[in-house]
Amino acid sequence: MSLGEHLIELRKRLFTSAIAIVVGMVGGWILTDLYVWNAIQEPVQRVAEATGKDAEIVFPTIASAFDIRLQIAFTIGIVISSPVWLYQVFAFLVPGLNTRERKFTFAFFASAIPLFLLGCAAGWLVLPNVVKVLTSFVPESAAAFLTAKEYVDFVLKLVLAIGIAFVVPVFIVLLNYVGVLSAAAIIKSWRVAILVIVLFTAIATPSADVVSMFLLAIPMIVLYFAAWFLAHLHDRRVAKRNAAEFGAPA
Repeated sequence: MSLGEHLIELRKRLFTSAIAIVVGMVGGWILTDLYVWNAIQEPVQRVAEATGKDAEIVFPTIASAFDIRLQIAFTIGIVISSPVWLYQVFAFLVPGLNTRERKFTFAFFASAIPLFLLGCAAGWLVLPNVVKVLTSFVPESAAAFLTAKEYVDFVLKLVLAIGIAFVVPVFIVLLNYVGVLSAAAIIKSWRVAILVIVLFTAIATPSADVVSMFLLAIPMIVLYFAAWFLAHLHDRRVAKRNAAEFGAPA
């Protein structure tokens, strides 16, 4: 396709993704009132019960409650609609593959969705521990009144960041399949990758508790090496096929 045709296709896929997110937002708006808000504030309530300190989430402005609910609904919409917009991403990237390689598209798509949701779940699981450690720095004679916007921003960014990070290995394998990134290049950069992962988890969990950081870092490192292994298998198959067809060294 020409550049203009690529841009038209990208516009269509972005529009489809946006519609899916909006539909997901409607469900998120309903779920926020029924379940999500209680789950978000539960870590703060646990802190109050465990320490005996005053720990509450406060809404400092008249419109903040509406803004927070809209923000939560938008985030839930992204998560709920992830099968749609992840598919649109893959569908836009794979036209460069041949017929045989297109068969792997479904495998990428099918693995990206559970990995994204698994990452979101991992971020959610470490959230109570992170809140507990961070609020432990509040002096004994003081109370922890958390501004709703800042607290919700922290929770949602943590969950989404970990979810997206868990999908990165799938894109690494995809880049290998389209010939952009070789398995040798992936494994050559393993030290840098581990350093980036550790720094990312340290930022995503701004806590003095290193346990939370490593609970996130370890599965991400495992996924990185799993991506390298799949890329290695693919490169070997390609080399053997080239050797059989063109007499190239395997």
